[in-house]
Amino acid sequence: MTETQVSAIAPNIRDDFPILHQQINGKPLIYFDNAATSQKPQAVINALRNYYEFDNANVHRGAHSLSGRATDAYEGARDKVAKFINARSRNEIVYTRNASEAINIVAYSWGLENLKAGDEIIISVMEHHSNIVPWQIIAQKTGAVIRFVELTPTEELDMEQYKGFLNEKTKLVSLVHISNTLGCINPVEEIITLAHQQGAKVLIDACQSLPHLPIDVQKMDCDWLVGSGHKMCATTGIGFLYGKEEILLAMPPFLGGGEMIGEVYLDHFTCGELPHKFEAGTPAIGEAIALGSAVDYLSNIGMENIHQYEEELTAYLFKKLNQIPNLQIYGNQPTPDGKGRAALAAFNVKGIHASDLATLLDNEGIAIRSGHHCTQPLHRYLEISGSARASLYFYNTREEIDTFIIALQETISFFREML
Repeated sequence: MTETQVSAIAPNIRDDFPILHQQINGKPLIYFDNAATSQKPQAVINALRNYYEFDNANVHRGAHSLSGRATDAYEGARDKVAKFINARSRNEIVYTRNASEAINIVAYSWGLENLKAGDEIIISVMEHHSNIVPWQIIAQKTGAVIRFVELTPTEELDMEQYKGFLNEKTKLVSLVHISNTLGCINPVEEIITLAHQQGAKVLIDACQSLPHLPIDVQKMDCDWLVGSGHKMCATTGIGFLYGKEEILLAMPPFLGGGEMIGEVYLDHFTCGELPHKFEAGTPAIGEAIALGSAVDYLSNIGMENIHQYEEELTAYLFKKLNQIPNLQIYGNQPTPDGKGRAALAAFNVKGIHASDLATLLDNEGIAIRSGHHCTQPLHRYLEISGSARASLYFYNTREEIDTFIIALQETISFFREML
């Protein structure tokens, strides 16, 4: 795909997203809150609707046609996810409600069984709460110790400190691939290789990378990887856990109930085969089918094409933001061609509260995020209470960035005049 073709992605696909064609406060919607959740193409909406209109039945349990069709679509979506991340087997894809649940499965199933007093868990100060709190709970229960990797002066992961933390006591490394606040892209392959040299397992939080980058778990060689459907054009209520098959086989079940069993007796039970061993109860069938449709949609565009286009948006966004006085962006700067970080910018303007910026921008139809972005420890580390965040996706355009920048400058001027 040529540069011209890449730049044409957004205008060509915006018609696929019905929510984008509306007005907010009398202004065309500009949606720059994609790190929180992505919008859904019509194909995904149709897939969910089609299941409930024509195929609504429980999966795996029925001999009738509706159940058969539902099961085929539900399990077919698992195959699509496995291919999307290049898993070795469909058995390595466990459906979850979201990435938070996926991390908790690893924490409670693997962590409680394998961690003991004095063992060390390495995470970082930039982690989402979902990749901090489960490990805090497990550390309290087992006596394991958590070590937090800090940031370099350019506000990237301090790899030298990470290397210094690794030792024979290190049993787990659990790190984010792309920070939802700093936007930095962590060198996960190097992180994993170094951890494995110490015999440690590695979990990668890929919530912010799966929608934007090609992901290959075999090349990455992570032990687990988690993703959340609603950030990658699917619905809420569906995510997944990838785990190496031999590791999942050795882990005990996390929840008990229907679907996860092999046989049940009055005095004992046996587990079902992977991946159903970790999928207790009636699943989110329609949502899983919608996730498969989202994977189809992203794959048809091409993840490398999405990544290239978003690099263009990143370069343009930072060029414009860097021209605004007294505006501080957190995280590393991209290269002039937009490489080296994600298409998001968390920032503050001196003397103006982030929530005030977001409120006035909403008056102009522009949706950004303000607050701590579920990274309170990171904001404390940066010595700020919160930040504003503009996060882009492949359906956004340069023209939207121009409108955002003008509205932001006008908002800043408004507050300056009031001071």
